Amino acid sequence: MQKSLSPAQVWALALGSIVGWGCFVLPGDMFLPEAGIMGTLIGFVVGALLLCFVATCYSYMIKYTPVAGGAFAYAYVGYGPTAAFICGWALVLGYIAIVCIDIAALALIFRFLFPGVFAFGPLYSIAGWQVYTGEVLLMTGATLLFGFLNYRGISFAGKLQVVLAFLLTVGIISLFAGTASMESAQLSNLMPLFSENRSPLACVLLIFAISPFLFVGFDTVPQAAEEFSFNPAKARNIMIIAILCGVVLYSFVTLSVGIVIPYPEMLAKMDAMRAAGGTAWATGEVAKMAFGKFGAVVLSCAVMGAVCTGINGFYIATSRLLLSMARGGILPKWFGDIHPKYRSPYKAILFTIAIVLLTPFAGRSVVAWIVDMSSLGTGMGYLFTCLAARRVLLGSPAEANRGVRLFTCTMGTITAVMCISLLLIPGSPAYIGVASRWCLVIWIALGVFFYFSNKSEWAKLPEEQLRSNILGSTDIPVFFGNSAPETQSESPAK
Repeated sequence: MQKSLSPAQVWALALGSIVGWGCFVLPGDMFLPEAGIMGTLIGFVVGALLLCFVATCYSYMIKYTPVAGGAFAYAYVGYGPTAAFICGWALVLGYIAIVCIDIAALALIFRFLFPGVFAFGPLYSIAGWQVYTGEVLLMTGATLLFGFLNYRGISFAGKLQVVLAFLLTVGIISLFAGTASMESAQLSNLMPLFSENRSPLACVLLIFAISPFLFVGFDTVPQAAEEFSFNPAKARNIMIIAILCGVVLYSFVTLSVGIVIPYPEMLAKMDAMRAAGGTAWATGEVAKMAFGKFGAVVLSCAVMGAVCTGINGFYIATSRLLLSMARGGILPKWFGDIHPKYRSPYKAILFTIAIVLLTPFAGRSVVAWIVDMSSLGTGMGYLFTCLAARRVLLGSPAEANRGVRLFTCTMGTITAVMCISLLLIPGSPAYIGVASRWCLVIWIALGVFFYFSNKSEWAKLPEEQLRSNILGSTDIPVFFGNSAPETQSESPAK
């Protein structure tokens, strides 16, 4: 594939994918009502710091095998094709979910920016969300536009990502500066610091559990590793800086919503608007209060930057993941075709477009059900990456700073297990809802179908050929079955 991505473009890819729809909608819908301002901020910091261990594990594996596929390829290195399929299928869910969520957010944004303009041709209502023909056309157009941009190749998509990430950052900083400078803005408006409905620890755990969803964008970096125009060793700092910048931007938006007036009053106001059949958006409301009509302009820069970078970033991540799975024969070879002119995995992009085109007809309420599944899918990717990195290091006794790196892998593994457990254990403050669980069952059933429908193809391939297909070389050692080397003093991990 074409090696054209610069460090700035990759950083913009990561940051733009981290700061998406949730940054602007969740402060009023979930963060403040469910966790309070302090529970939210502590949850951000704890989740981000622990995910830095995961990002470091990713950086080890990027240097070991800089190819498209990310955690899917790393799971293959450590545990073989079946584990790679489980990891890859979970990640496909997580990545496509983010694209769908950001596309669905466009309807909410335009209801706020242009009330009534796209609310024509009512079709039906799903879970309390009215679906309109105008909004379906809007979201369909956005899906096709970003699909077309990615179809044309990574170079333009990378440049666009830098511009959008700049708009996103400037918009959020302007929003925070405007709200914090209002006469009514006081620290006392942030009380109570934790939700009155649960303990402080439960508040923090709730936010921490969805950290894979909030900061998922950093793992778009390894998906694009095959297209780096620079040394893959720089990937670690790019990912960690993107995560930390993401924490700051998430915190700015949440503080903006909470500081203008006592946030329980703001939440009560939003509840009243919902009861009256209106579109309740706390972030939009504080932007109006801070800037008046100009608030729509400030907020639109930030939100459109966030949503568009998320759509663009996860189109890249999803298509590269499908490409890698097809290379290994784990998905049909059709997904792995590269466009002869644009050097893009165009058929994987077309498949992604087809799935995302279902979003406009589902309604925002239904799309919101997949947030938890997205966290679960990306959590699985984190887990396999950390375990694979540990296995590579254990097989590399000559590795520099081996003890520190093994500790990093252990911390990353614990982080991933905690995130997955909080989502799946009944009684957990972050236990996923019934609708999300049924969606998850359907996705698992589809995975079982794809696994067994293609197993006869890849199972008969020699391991060296499968390794060459997925990793691009037979010289890269793998660590499963009879292929596991006894020692790796000359391992490419050095």
